[in-house]
Amino acid sequence: MNDKYITVTQLTRYIKYKIDNDVNLNEVFLKGEISNFKAHSRGHFYFTLKDETSRINAIMFASNTKKIKFMPQDGMKVLVTGKISVFEANGGYQIYINDMLEDGVGNLYIAYEQLKKKLEQEGLFRQDHKKTIPKIPTRVGVVTAPTGAAIKDIISTIKRRWPLAEIILFPSLVQGDNAKEDIVKQIERSKDYNLDTLIVGRGGGSIEDLWPFNEEIVARSIYACKTPIISAVGHEIDFTIADFVADLRAPTPTGAAELAVPQKTDVENYLNQLKIRLNKAIQHKININKQKLEEIESRYIFQNPIAIYQAKELQFDSILDRLKYASKNILSIKEKKYISIMSSYIFQNPEKIITSQKNKYLQLISKLEPLSPLLTIKRGYAITKKEDKIITSIKQLKKNDKIELTLTDGTIDAKIL
Repeated sequence: MNDKYITVTQLTRYIKYKIDNDVNLNEVFLKGEISNFKAHSRGHFYFTLKDETSRINAIMFASNTKKIKFMPQDGMKVLVTGKISVFEANGGYQIYINDMLEDGVGNLYIAYEQLKKKLEQEGLFRQDHKKTIPKIPTRVGVVTAPTGAAIKDIISTIKRRWPLAEIILFPSLVQGDNAKEDIVKQIERSKDYNLDTLIVGRGGGSIEDLWPFNEEIVARSIYACKTPIISAVGHEIDFTIADFVADLRAPTPTGAAELAVPQKTDVENYLNQLKIRLNKAIQHKININKQKLEEIESRYIFQNPIAIYQAKELQFDSILDRLKYASKNILSIKEKKYISIMSSYIFQNPEKIITSQKNKYLQLISKLEPLSPLLTIKRGYAITKKEDKIITSIKQLKKNDKIELTLTDGTIDAKIL
């Protein structure tokens, strides 16, 4: 009786088998809105594709996500191509996506706008990072295809405008899957050639043809290059990411050549103007100095140079007379002072002065002797000390104190009993 019952797994596998073998479900084209989008660390995309009334789970494996050039996000309307199958673990059906476009807008345009926004936020388009293009270069590099109109136009324009400039071509692929790596390689290679300016570009084409110049690695290579770079991609209406990152954008390859080098006739005219201005400046300087020289020559001192000597002679005589008078005056003062000192009482009677001072000394000694403590000790008295302090009262002493008695011929140590 139980033979007619099957397991959930058996039912799910049967439904999966039916769906997997339905040719109408092997390649399905769906349009809808993305929700619950999640980009896995391994590169897979998981999300829900929905419309006004229904929804379906969707997965896009990393091998396929690498092919799209924009990052999906919630709310984005997309066109997807894929296969319907059943996920056995939960019995739900879902679509395995092979390709995806945004509904109404091409993949490349979406990728362009997303990368442009990203790099702009990082500061790669900032004006203060852009380097100045040299006005008169001696060596110009060109990264472009070695054949075609672009390189021919650049070379002919530079040779016509400024034949003194050396042109170095760095041949590169400019379209196709490998073009972005080749462009970066040639930009890196150009760093070894001491260039004044580097032109990076190609002729016009579709957005697919110009796409290598919208690649992130190309943009970062241009940004990191120390040589000033002029971008020249496509026609005047074409704008690429490279144009925004470069130090200067040219509308065409020919325009890039015109921006890279000056016009020979313009330089000649400028040099002629400098020559005229220099000659005028020199002549003006000569005239000013000539006028100064004439003014100096017309001065009285140069008309009568002997007057300088005569004036100095008079000044010297005046100084010499003042010096002689001052010397005599000083000698007279010193002489009077000497006479005054020699005629003083102390120099006339030195013995009387000494005797008088000696008598005064003896008088002072005789006055001090009665006050001497030594005379008191000789009369039978003693000086009592405790710890080097003189004792003047018995109140300063107590039993067992050690004291010192000073007499005329020595000291005695004693103890209070």
